[in-house]
This record gives sequence, structure tokens and C-alpha cells, in this order.
Amino acid sequence: MSGRPDRRAEEHAVVVDLGFGDAGKGVTVDLLCARRRFGAVVRANGGAQAAHNVVTPDGRHHTFAQFGSGTLAPSGPVPTHLSRFAVVDPFALAAEARHLASLGVPDPFALVTVDRRALISTPWHQAVNRARERARGADRHGSCGMGVGETMAYALTRPGDAPTVGDCAHPGRLRRKLLRLAEYLAEHAGRGEGSPDVEECLLTYRAFADRVRLVDERYLPALLDASPVVFEGAQGVLLDEWHGFHPHTTWSTTTTANPLTLLAEAGREGEARRIGVVRTYTTRHGAGPLVTEDPALGVALPERHNGTRPWQGAFRVGHLDLVAHRYALEATGGVDTLVVTHADAPDRMRAETGAAPRWCTGYTGADAAPLRITPGAVPDLDRQERVTTALVAARPVLGAMPDEPADAIGEALGVPVEAVFSGPTREDARTRTGVPAVSR
Repeated sequence: MSGRPDRRAEEHAVVVDLGFGDAGKGVTVDLLCARRRFGAVVRANGGAQAAHNVVTPDGRHHTFAQFGSGTLAPSGPVPTHLSRFAVVDPFALAAEARHLASLGVPDPFALVTVDRRALISTPWHQAVNRARERARGADRHGSCGMGVGETMAYALTRPGDAPTVGDCAHPGRLRRKLLRLAEYLAEHAGRGEGSPDVEECLLTYRAFADRVRLVDERYLPALLDASPVVFEGAQGVLLDEWHGFHPHTTWSTTTTANPLTLLAEAGREGEARRIGVVRTYTTRHGAGPLVTEDPALGVALPERHNGTRPWQGAFRVGHLDLVAHRYALEATGGVDTLVVTHADAPDRMRAETGAAPRWCTGYTGADAAPLRITPGAVPDLDRQERVTTALVAARPVLGAMPDEPADAIGEALGVPVEAVFSGPTREDARTRTGVPAVSR
């Protein structure tokens, strides 16, 4: 016996996007935090490239990147913990904190704890990231331009030199690492845009270390013992570094693997409800395969908070792709419940196009034969690139979407529906099964 109190398996929540991102992770976390008090929202992948839009019932809007999407919860802000799997950008965090303060959040930095082992993404990483993407021309990968991939790549190449959050409290050590970083990236990738000032960065990073609470590996296990948390994923499973469609992917594990690893390390294996999020239609930002793409849907379903961006490219829209979402479910090892967002979209499609909404139940390949995709058993980017090539040539098999799309999606994916959003706020959600009871 551990001496810890018994806890229900669904105590912790893991929120994962079953598409290419933009499915509604932010509103899902906001809803969960409105229904029940959590000890923290834990970010377990990605960095400042995340963009989780939350609109409150009183009309406030914030695009969450590094802060957890429970910050605007009606009973008060839910703290944010940036785990060792997060890539931290102190400059972007400061900008996000300023906007949250303008929305009435008192002292946003006081809400944040950060694992000292987390990597720091710097202006050098960002500059080189943008230079590489610009040099690709028409063959862009679809980067967000925030330098997260360069941060991960540098850490893999030179792990001892990669700046970490813990270094921010030690200016001398961090200065040496930043100088090595600038020299290495200039030698191997060019200087990118401009030349960041080391001393200016040091001042910002020192201020960051003074404003947030830096913690070690003992913090998260103690937090998990003390209270339930929500793990808020970034991006989507179809962009995963190993299971996504290479090279149009992220340098990040976007499945439930990282949260489940953190839970297992704390002796909490299996003690979380895994919540998958999916729209009633399928979208992606920028380059890469989108088999069901239909430009007419983009016209019929304009997005207030998504659009063409300089680095990601255009926001693209297609019919609901059951094939891709089943692939995502298999890649992430399944989920326990679904949240379906944009449930009002099928009616808007009918009104704007005069046609019944459709969904994709299969693919045909370049040879017109049925095409099936499955996740690889082991990491293999060459294999994933071959899958990408096949998907670029694939055509969707489309059929009429049933009249009750949310229920139909749950049935088609074999997962019970937990909540359905027909609008952008938590008040637009209808809850079904498995939503935690309010606990204050």
C-alpha cells in the first residue's frame, strides 16, 4: 500500500486533438475547468506555436499558446505547469501574459510553474527556422515559424549546449550557451533574420526566472498526488513527429504519449481519462495532404480566429475525414471519450451551399484501388514520407453525413461522445457522458 488516497481512473484528464490541430482543445480545457476545479493545466508538448482559442461567455477572447486554457475559468484562473516536454519561449510568454492581464487576469506569471529541464526556444532558433522555411520556396513544410523545431534539433545534436529553463537563473552559464548557439546556427544554417542581442536576451530570461516558479522533477508527481490535472495537448495527432505525414509535421510528440509517460513516472499509470477532440469537418493549416479538401467549404465556413498566416500558410477546409481520424485514434492508442466541436457547421453548409454535408469513409489511390493507411510499428520517417506521397494522390470516397453528426461521428469512430459544441464558448456546449462533477 502506498498510503495515498484511492482515486478514480478518470481523475486526471488528457486532451488530444485527433486531426491536424485547430479542433478545439482550448474550448475543451476551458469547459473541463468550468465543470471542476483542477490543480493545474499541464502542457506536455509543443511551445509558443500552439494557438488554442478560448472565447468566454462575456466575449473575452484569448489565443492560448503556453498558458493553459483554464486560465479564464469562471471560478478563477487554473494554474499552468510547463513540463519538461514543453519548449518554453520567455519572450512569447511575456506577450501572452500582457494580453491575459488586459483581460482581467491578475499577475499571470504567478500562475506558472516551469520544469527546469524544459528547453528554451530563443530568437536564434526562430530566425533560422524562418530562413530555412523561406529557402524551401514552393516546397515549404508548413512551419509556424516560432523556432520549436530548430530548438529540438539543436538539443538532439548538442544536448550539453542546449539552453534550458534552469539556465535562466544562471546568467553566466546561459551566456556561454547562447554564444555557442549563435555560432553553431550561423555556421550550419546561416544567420536567419537579424542578429539577436545576447545581453538583451539575458535580461529577459533573468526576468522570466524571477517572475515564474522554477521547479525540479519532484514537483509534478507531488501535484498529481495532491489534485487532478488536465494535460492540454498542442497541435494534432496527424502532425505528430513520427506518426504524421512527413515532412509536413512538427518536432513534437502530439499523441497522448507524453502525458501518459509523466503519469507513469509518478506512479499514476492508467489514472486519466483520454479525451479526443474532433470537428464535424476536417481542417489543416498550410502545406501537406488534406485528402477531403474542398475550397467551397472554406467559403461556406469562414473562421474568425483562423486564416492565412505568413509562416503556416492558408487555413484549409475539407469534408470530415473518418479515415484520417481513425488513423489518429490508432496512432495515439485510442481515447475514452470524444468532444465534437463545430456541431452547427453542417447546417451552415446546407444554408450556404444548398448541398447536404458529406463525410469521407474511404480513400482510393492513384490506381483507383482502395487505399488504407495505418501507423507504423516503429519510428520510420521514410515510411511516413511514402504515406504522404500516397495521400497526395489519393481521392476521398464521400457519402452523406447523417442528420445528427455528433452522435454519428462517435458511432463511426467507436467512442462515446462526452460533449458537443455548437458555438465558440463553454455555454455553447452540451455535455453527454463522463463529464466530471463540479468540485470546488
